[in-house]
Parts: sequence; C-alpha cells; structure tokens
Amino acid sequence: NSGFSSALIRKKDCTDTDFSTVFYFNLVAGILFFFILFFSAPAIAGFFNEPQLEAIVQVLGIVLIIDSLTLIQRTILTKRIDFKLQARISVIASLGSGIVAIIMAFNGFGVWSLVAQLLLRQGLNSFFLWLWNRWRPLWIFSKQSFKELFDFGSKLMLLGIIDTLYRNVYYLIIGKFYPAENLGQYTRAENFKKLPTETLGSIIERVTYPVLSSIQDDKKKFKEVFRRLLKSSTILSFTALFGLASVSNELTIVLLGPEWKLAGEYLEILCFTAIFYPLDKILSSVLKVAGRSDLILILGIIRKIMAIPVILTAIFVGIKPMLYVLILQQLIVAILISNYSAKYAYVTPISLFKDQIPSFIVVSIMFFILKIFHRYADLPLVMLLITKIILGSIIVVVIFELIKNKDYIYLKNELIGRIKQTIEKYGS
Repeated sequence: NSGFSSALIRKKDCTDTDFSTVFYFNLVAGILFFFILFFSAPAIAGFFNEPQLEAIVQVLGIVLIIDSLTLIQRTILTKRIDFKLQARISVIASLGSGIVAIIMAFNGFGVWSLVAQLLLRQGLNSFFLWLWNRWRPLWIFSKQSFKELFDFGSKLMLLGIIDTLYRNVYYLIIGKFYPAENLGQYTRAENFKKLPTETLGSIIERVTYPVLSSIQDDKKKFKEVFRRLLKSSTILSFTALFGLASVSNELTIVLLGPEWKLAGEYLEILCFTAIFYPLDKILSSVLKVAGRSDLILILGIIRKIMAIPVILTAIFVGIKPMLYVLILQQLIVAILISNYSAKYAYVTPISLFKDQIPSFIVVSIMFFILKIFHRYADLPLVMLLITKIILGSIIVVVIFELIKNKDYIYLKNELIGRIKQTIEKYGS
C-alpha cells in the first residue's frame, strides 16, 4: 500500500482518472521494489548465514508485483463498503492456498510449501478481485491527480516502508544474536499472536476508515460512531488476546508438540504487547480522515525511536525481558498517540482509556480465574485446553451479562441479527 489507497478512500469525488493514475504508480513502485529485493537477496542470505534464503527472498518478491495489481480493486470495494465480496475472495484464496501448501508439505517441499502458499494466496486474491470487480484502468496518468493524492499519500507511503522494516527488526536481531531455535520459537509465537491481532486489525481498519470518512462533516455522529467502534473492537480484541494468553502454553504444545514449549511462554507475553492495537488502528483512521498524514508519519517515527530500548534489551539481556520492555513501550506509545489524536475524534485522551476499562476488568478477571484453575486442575493437556476455552468464554459472557454492558449487548444483538438473517436466507 503506497499510501494512495488511504488518499483515495478519503477523497469524496474520486474519478477513474484518479484510480488509473494510482494504479500505474503502484505498478511501477511494485516492480521497482521487487528488483531492489531481488538484488538484495544475496546480502540478506549472507546476514543470516542461510544460503537458501537467497532464492526464497527472490521468489517471494513477486508478491510485491501481485499486490500492486490488486490494491486499487480492493480500494474501490472498501470505498463502497463492500466487505462481503472481499471476505468471500479472502476465504477462497486462503483455503485454496492452504490445501496446496499442505499437499506440498506432505510431499517433502519443506519451506517452499510456505512460499507457494503466500504466492498462491495473493495470486488468487488478485485473480478473483479482477474477475468479480468490473473496474478496469484507463490508459491515462494525470499529473494533477497524482500531485493532489501524493500530498496526502506520500507520508503514509514513507511510514509504510518504515513500518515494514520495523516489523522485521526483531526477527533480524533474534536471528543474529541467538540460536536458530530461539528464532523459530519466537516466530511461531508471533504467528499465533498475529491470528487475532491482524484479523481484527484488518477488519477495524477496513471498516472504520471508510465509515468515518463518510460522516466526517457531522461532528456529533462522528464522535458517537467512533466511541461505539472503539468500545466494540476493544471487547473483541481484549477477549481474544487475554483468552489466547490464558491457553498459550497448552495451545502450542497440543498443536505443535512439546518441543515448542518456549513458544507458548513467548506467546503469553506477546499477547499483552498488542492490547492497544485496536486503539492504534482506530486513531490512525481518525487522523487519516482529518487529513493529518503528516502527524501519522511523525508519531510513527517517534514510535520507532522508542523501540531502541527494546532492541538493546534483546541484544544485551534476553528475549523475554525484551517482550516485557515492549509492553511498556506500547503503553507509552498509546498514551502519546491518544494525546495527539483524541481531539480529531472530538473526545479527550482520558476518555479513550476510560472507554476500555470495563472490557479490561472483565477479561482480567477471566485471565486470573483461569490461572488459578490451571494451578489446581489435574487434566490431560487436550482436555485442559478445551476446558479453559469453554470456562473462559462462560466467565466473560456471564460477567458482561451481569453488568449489562451496553456495548456487549450491542455486539450480541448484532451477532444474533446476522445469524437470523443467514438462517432466513438459506432456509427460504
């Protein structure tokens, strides 16, 4: 995402010229970054002392070109708030690529099965987006349109590049200063953590930005919708993250085997590094709607500078201490972002955290009850995992029902309504 996607979603009167201009820019940028990655592959492989990485990185670079072809199609659907088609395509692509990857893995392709999965998933996403969305680019590139969109999108593009480097820095540090086994354990834990965070984060980002953009001129409605989105997403993300932290050790051992015990320990801590993820995503959408891509860039750079103590802890102390420092860093970043962003949502920084307190208390109670249960429960590992998941779910639902939390009731009614619609649709 070169940042132009956000610029297009924010702009009210987009034309085919705007879409086509961004399409060709993205395509050229994707090809350019592909060649940069392709020729950097030997250096990357040398850094990790893993010769096979060279070919893997070069092949994976194709994803950059595929994504550049897909961006505008997805942007148009997001602007229309058409998430059903995107979800349908995503499910098809994930299932198709997953089946192929499993078959390849069973036939001894090893890491190349994962490479094939990523390439095929992105390829299928692109294919079906082009097949089912009728937009096609014009043979035109408008300098005026590019300049108008670049003013907003360029800052997000720069931040995107910085974010990509930042997201991978911990892998680089752990891979360089620790045995390969530690990197593998950390990577597994990080991948488990990404399941709820990236899924919810993607939904939050795709929904909040176009929705808030469409009501940006109505301050009262904007504030009301913003707070509802924040509180609803907080309930979902806190429940998922605290729940995952509660069963992290059992989950990794049951799914991966006892040799991955350390990954479970990492995962429990990692879950708490992501508790402000929904707040971060929603406030980012608010700043985009306000046209403050400059502030997003500044806050993003500050966030990366504040990661220096985390990196130093990883190098000189250890991986677990690094994760604890990362939790503290994320808290400070959340306070900083809230302080500078709250006014654009017509709320105060304090109110942002107050809105999250009920959910935090509920899931904290669930977490500590499960910790006590784990200490005294004498069950086989699989039964312990299943019991904790069921018990945790019951605890959260019962507490929310007892306190009659309005946002929980809203979410519950929405879910029941969707289920009824689905039953009526397929039952008639």
